[in-house]
Amino acid sequence: MANTKYLSCKDHTVSGEEFDLLHNEAYDMLITQPVPSLDKLHEYYKSDAYISHTDAKKSMVEKIYQKIKHLNLNKKISYINATNPGKGALLDIGTGTGDFLLIAKKKGWDVHGTEPNKKARLLAKEKGVSVSEELTVEKKKYDVITMWHVLEHVPDLKEQIKSLSRLLADNGTLFIAVPNFKSYDAKYYNEYWAAYDVPRHLHHFSKRSINKLFKEEKMVVVKILPMIFDAFYVSMLSEKYKKSKLSFVRGALTGMISNLKANSSGEYSSLIYIIKKAK
Repeated sequence: MANTKYLSCKDHTVSGEEFDLLHNEAYDMLITQPVPSLDKLHEYYKSDAYISHTDAKKSMVEKIYQKIKHLNLNKKISYINATNPGKGALLDIGTGTGDFLLIAKKKGWDVHGTEPNKKARLLAKEKGVSVSEELTVEKKKYDVITMWHVLEHVPDLKEQIKSLSRLLADNGTLFIAVPNFKSYDAKYYNEYWAAYDVPRHLHHFSKRSINKLFKEEKMVVVKILPMIFDAFYVSMLSEKYKKSKLSFVRGALTGMISNLKANSSGEYSSLIYIIKKAK
């Protein structure tokens, strides 16, 4: 089944280049095209504006991002502790500057993270958490594996999901957070939607795509949770890309509308998928 063009959008963070989003109907998923070669892909992350690799709090957007990040940290760890009260080994893939690992460590988890970006990795290590560039040995099993807004960056999606299955303990739990292109704010902002973030985001997911991709590796989505704050931040950034006046106010209003509509549709701006191995 051929992929059909969904829309074109611009890299607003680094290059200003335009990319196409192709709709894969079989998975109900969008795919960024063209995909930069692996040796060039890292160039699209080289910007102080790429906020998840810094702890910056200079601009209003950065301050809002850091505030939302810390609000989300407590929610994330509460979800994990509710699902796995016994604690154990936790792997965070794409750990950024390490704040999630730090709070998980304080809550009693045996933590390790991977982060390919050197600058972010050094910031994480300064906070006293174990972070490596990549996993060199996949023999250890983890009780919890987390990928907070990371799966959309992965070039070889199916190989990554196979790796997650190998790393996850039989009774372990996987937490995957990704943007949702079916949300109201995605449709409202269209090519300006900040969570498309091309070409850093290579895949763009719906509920159907996540369910199908993991089912193919004998894993099942057992619960889906909303990330309420993401709609506000993404909408404010989208307004900035549109060069809107009063972008803070407009973004806050759109984020509120998106969440209100999602109360009935379930299509929040970002979603957390809680996944287990099929019995």
